[in-house]
Amino acid sequence: MSASSDDRSSRRASARDVAVWDPLVRLIHWSLALTILLNGAILEEESNLHEWVGYAALGLVGIRLVWAIIGPQYARFTAFPPSPARAISYARSVLSGDKTVHLSHNPLGAIMIYNLWLTVIGIGVTGYMMTTIRFFGIDWVEEAHELIFNWLILSVALHVAGVAFDSWRSGVNLVRAMVIGRKRVPQGTKLE
Repeated sequence: MSASSDDRSSRRASARDVAVWDPLVRLIHWSLALTILLNGAILEEESNLHEWVGYAALGLVGIRLVWAIIGPQYARFTAFPPSPARAISYARSVLSGDKTVHLSHNPLGAIMIYNLWLTVIGIGVTGYMMTTIRFFGIDWVEEAHELIFNWLILSVALHVAGVAFDSWRSGVNLVRAMVIGRKRVPQGTKLE
């Protein structure tokens, strides 16, 4: 066993669990992921079910936005404000070897979350527009819907890559945390 794997094993053994994401945040997260999978890869684009799954995605984002105002500490907007300056500073600190763990989303993750929410809203709005008499069959609406969806797929891929990288960098399994609601933080790790 190498010195770095010994270090990781001892850090895991002395880790502490911190409650972070409540059940509603986790339910919305995984349900939204499911709606994206269903509408992006499984359901027929012209089907009624595609339309209703899209409305469900919009509803999930709407509930999450309300929860970001009235929910518990780590679910609130104040726990992960979108700040390009903070994101750049965070990226620089990561590149210099900083292993600080953010209990909510790190500054880059925060920007990604807002991006994902706005993108789902954009897809939902253009999807709804395509069902109206005024915009049915209008090329730019359909093209916008497809373009925004393509942006969503790229964003999801970057989100998953960011989660994998941050889990590796910090020693905190973020997928596990989004399943059980608790981050297992290595002892002695700086928290923010």
